[in-house]
Amino acid sequence: MAMLATHFRKEDTVIYGEGVPVAPPRRAAADQYRLRSLPNEDVYFFSKRIDNSRILKEKDPGAPKECWSAIGAFGVMAILLTTALAPSVAQIVAGYQLQSLKQEHQRLVDERSTIEVEEAALLSPARLEMLARARKLLQPVAGQIVHLEPSADGSLAMNLRK
Repeated sequence: MAMLATHFRKEDTVIYGEGVPVAPPRRAAADQYRLRSLPNEDVYFFSKRIDNSRILKEKDPGAPKECWSAIGAFGVMAILLTTALAPSVAQIVAGYQLQSLKQEHQRLVDERSTIEVEEAALLSPARLEMLARARKLLQPVAGQIVHLEPSADGSLAMNLRK
């Protein structure tokens, strides 16, 4: 096809209507203040009142079945999603509980050490001696102290039964 263009020469071509004078297109005298027309200016839209009161809806016999199957599918998906996410949620909750228990354990250890320090301060011999002097207590004499040692014959247990 490309070779055909080389076979023609400009002199061989025939121009039809070469001698016919062509009239220039006429334009109407334009009003300089007239605006051009807007697109779709000649289109008119009408609002018509439609009365659908006589139309009855036809019941779809398959609609309830589709509705229940959709509800069932969403229920199954919810159960599967809950089952899939439950272990990770339980792990997070267990982590929070573990951290709470660690904090409580640390608080109890601190409280125990504080109580032990207070107990040691209250039971120190220097403090006990100071309290004895404040209440005017004296050291017992050697004959005043009687150590009670229950006998191993079980008589103490017999007294408790009566």
